[in-house]
Amino acid sequence: MEKMKISRSFSAEKPRLFAGLLAAAFAATLLLIAGSFTSLSPNSPFLCSTSAVGGSDDGKSKDPTPPQLEAILHYATSRTVPQQSLAEISVSAAVLRSLGPCRFLVFGLGHDSLMWTGLNPRGTTLFLEEDPRWVHSILRRFPNLLRSRVVRYPTRLHQADSLLSSYKDEPDCLLGGSHGLARLKGNAKCKLALSTLPSEVYEDEWDVIMIDAPRGYFPEAPGRMAAIYTAAVMARGRTHHGVTHVFLHDVNRRVERVYAEEFLCKKYLVKAVGRLWHFEIPSFVGNGNFTSFC
Repeated sequence: MEKMKISRSFSAEKPRLFAGLLAAAFAATLLLIAGSFTSLSPNSPFLCSTSAVGGSDDGKSKDPTPPQLEAILHYATSRTVPQQSLAEISVSAAVLRSLGPCRFLVFGLGHDSLMWTGLNPRGTTLFLEEDPRWVHSILRRFPNLLRSRVVRYPTRLHQADSLLSSYKDEPDCLLGGSHGLARLKGNAKCKLALSTLPSEVYEDEWDVIMIDAPRGYFPEAPGRMAAIYTAAVMARGRTHHGVTHVFLHDVNRRVERVYAEEFLCKKYLVKAVGRLWHFEIPSFVGNGNFTSFC
């Protein structure tokens, strides 16, 4: 009888034990990734951030920056892991490392936000989230470490097909022709444009955009149609040198996949890992020959 009790107790502990081991494994991998950010050449801008937190100023310090250290400690002591797999995360981490401190816009605030901030030391990382209560909850746990803004999405997932079939009938949604680059701020005529975002989102140009929100798994959810369209317009309107890296998660879902093919374009898809697609999208500024997103 005692053996049976022990067996049942052990079985009940399995899920929690597995979650703990998974989180620990993720923290160990994040430590390796974070370490790679500081193992750079003597001229790397990241060395400024390592010396600023108490490391030596001889260009050899490998101490993680504060956000990285916070992320490692958090995931090492938590049973909650990010929404993306390690393989998917590694794709984005490699790009963030190659760019150095960059401007990183993330659609979604969640269990992976501290990690994304940690992987962009000395850069600007901003999270856009639809649920104000969730924003308050996350920021209360990580004060002074995360920057997030509440946004409102005007679309619903059940509208995805009709929005896709009708957007070309609205001139303010189009890129080419006499209308030039589509605008976002104040563009109420285009239902796919996120026209009421905080001013700082429009005023900056983003090197990397991650789309892992809003919710898109039931009919009344906002869906990611507007987020994908808005990211596509931001990338086409870039004036800084270089491409915009756009990452889209959950491409196993039809709406994400179809909207990606329409606005982010398969010809700009450079990598696909698991449920993540990575696009490198060039600017259309100064190019008068474009007639569509793709």
